[in-house]
Amino acid sequence: MVTTERRQRQDGGPGAASPSRGIAARAGAWSARHRWTAVIVWVLFVVLAMGLGTAAGQVGVKNSEQMAGEVSDAARIIEDAGLTEPVGESVLIQGVAPSTSATDDEFRAGVDAVVAAVEQTGEVADVTSPYDTKAISKDGRSALVHFNMLGDPETSSERVAPVLKAVESVQEEHKDTLRISEIGGASMKKTFDDAYGDDFKQAEFTAVPVALGILLIAFGALVAALLPVVLAVTAIMATMGLMSLVSHVMPMSDTANSVMLLVGLAVGVDYCLFYLRREREEREAGRDAETALRIAAATSGRAVIVSGVTVCIAMAGMLFTGVAEFKAMGLASLMVVAVAMVGSVTVLPALLSLLGERVERGRVPFLNRLKQSKEQRTAAGATTGESRFWRAVLGGVLRRPKTALVVAAGALVAIALPAVGMQTQNFTLDQEFGDSLPIVQTYQRVNEAFPGGAEPAEVVVRADDINAAPVQRALADFQARAVSSGASQGPVEIVTHDEQNIAIIEVPLVGGSDQDRAEKSLELLRDTVRPDTLGKVEGVEAPVSGQVAGSKDFNDQIVGAVAPVFAFVVIFAFVLMLLCFRSLTIAVTSIVLNLLSVGAAYGILTMVFQHGWGASLVGAEGVGAIVAWLPLFLLVILFGLSMDYHVFVVSRIREARSRGRGTRDAITHGVVTTAGVVTSAAVIMVAVFAIFGTLSMQSMKQMGVGLAAAVLIDATIIRGVLLPAVMALLGERNWYFPQWLRWLPDLTHDEPAATEPARVTADESSAETDGHPDPVRV
Repeated sequence: MVTTERRQRQDGGPGAASPSRGIAARAGAWSARHRWTAVIVWVLFVVLAMGLGTAAGQVGVKNSEQMAGEVSDAARIIEDAGLTEPVGESVLIQGVAPSTSATDDEFRAGVDAVVAAVEQTGEVADVTSPYDTKAISKDGRSALVHFNMLGDPETSSERVAPVLKAVESVQEEHKDTLRISEIGGASMKKTFDDAYGDDFKQAEFTAVPVALGILLIAFGALVAALLPVVLAVTAIMATMGLMSLVSHVMPMSDTANSVMLLVGLAVGVDYCLFYLRREREEREAGRDAETALRIAAATSGRAVIVSGVTVCIAMAGMLFTGVAEFKAMGLASLMVVAVAMVGSVTVLPALLSLLGERVERGRVPFLNRLKQSKEQRTAAGATTGESRFWRAVLGGVLRRPKTALVVAAGALVAIALPAVGMQTQNFTLDQEFGDSLPIVQTYQRVNEAFPGGAEPAEVVVRADDINAAPVQRALADFQARAVSSGASQGPVEIVTHDEQNIAIIEVPLVGGSDQDRAEKSLELLRDTVRPDTLGKVEGVEAPVSGQVAGSKDFNDQIVGAVAPVFAFVVIFAFVLMLLCFRSLTIAVTSIVLNLLSVGAAYGILTMVFQHGWGASLVGAEGVGAIVAWLPLFLLVILFGLSMDYHVFVVSRIREARSRGRGTRDAITHGVVTTAGVVTSAAVIMVAVFAIFGTLSMQSMKQMGVGLAAAVLIDATIIRGVLLPAVMALLGERNWYFPQWLRWLPDLTHDEPAATEPARVTADESSAETDGHPDPVRV
């Protein structure tokens, strides 16, 4: 029989959730009492962060800082010497007719017109005719006009437009006889930046309306749907300002900005959704607004903090890669998660307190209705906030947990298996964009006519005296051996800077756009030609740089970073789970389940983008590999985002058990009452990530598909089937906490006092062992 005191707790009476000592509960209580202060402080924080960030400006990641290995060494030598390497551009001239030759008058006229046109722009220097430099293909049908961009190499892509326009005008004049097009460092970066910017503008403009639409369906009221979006957007705005300030210490990048927006929208909406749904659920149960808000702060607020800290730890793993781009992405993601977490447990309670019942305004007909009587819910056979669908699924899982575990885990392992043969590489321009851009076609034609000519390897030689006889002999020997060894077809050119004692050797690699062949040529240069020539001269440094070298060194750096990043993320997440749930079992199972989710995402990526199974559905035909940075990025992002759902569901299960429910009953209660919010949150994430799967860049497609697939698997198979099956089989062992760990801090006291009556009977244990998910309640 339920006592009077417990009835009071259930009905929101005097005993309904005594004040908790938890930081989330205290923050929520303070915000509710000082609601205008909390809102004004948040607005001032956002405005101040944006204002200071705009005034300070954002410092971008320099090209040299994005490099790794020998490429980084070469860039450092050039920077230390005070040399500025200009960005080179080339204009390819070919005849439309197969019989057209570089010796034809029309061809010569086209070359002369290109030289004159680019010189007249005032943006270039060192323009050379192919007739002077012998930059004519072996078949005599193609020629290259070379020149360098004036000004800062870092900003050359911003000044190349007039040059491109001048080349286009020459092409228009000779369109019937010649094909004339430009390619080079500046023009490729401009093309990439334009396509990248257009893609992300499309994603940004689509993501927010999609999230709002899903929230509108979930809540059935416009005001309730707007709150998570507004909080997420303001958190993103504040973080953008903070990123500009932090960039003066750790440079940021466009990629970091985009990842920050993606992560910020996902977790910002999720955190507010968790909080708002719990407050709504408590009001549905008949509690007054103040009590409902207090309970939401102490339960969902605590889950948000635990989840947020876990995600921040996961994002911090990127700082251990040693790659500037990754460090920028990690720090940006960490900051937006922290800001969204703080906003969710401070300004959101204040807004809910201010709005009260008005949070239900803007109701959409036929969607969720809050004002449904308890009698109606009871007649429908549902408890407050529970999902009928997941109650049905869970009934089957808990009746046969071993079968559910074997089937679900077996399916995920099978999906993950193709990842064993995953191949990664940095994408060339044609792999990234396919044939969708004109410059890609130019890139392919240059590599066909001049194998390796568009992207030569660059050997930066530094000596005590670059003009010393032994050094000069070694340079000449290297020049000859690079061709005789088969690494290059020539010409190998050497430029000497006497004052700096530096020589730069340009070596066109055999293989061109064929990454595998080009890397073999690079390996031959580094491991055979260099040691046998320059390596024999004491005091000479000769790191090999260039596009192919940069791709290989970056890939090697990422592969080498996997172990430390993985160890950092897993160990710290494990420790946090151990402290927050005070259960060794929960900590271990959370790590295993999250890794299973990541493995399944890797398997799907490999199947689609490497083996081409279903690739046509996402426009990924012919890619044949996974972009090098993605596996590590996915590990960190997915590990963090998966913890969102895990913490939220397990917190609810533990909360139910602490109030007297048996383990199986607590599992049922925890999963079915969180299923709605987890499903809504997952649908938003999947929809936002799927938008990236529609973009033109293959790397963005892969990121979008991988994230969307992993979140979908995590919110359904992992949290709806595997987690309850594992916990049902473990029973009371879920809460195992060995004596030798008792010295650890106890963070579980942050949970609130019971807010519902105990539901155990003398038959509880038999109900569990018989496999019945709903023991008889008193």
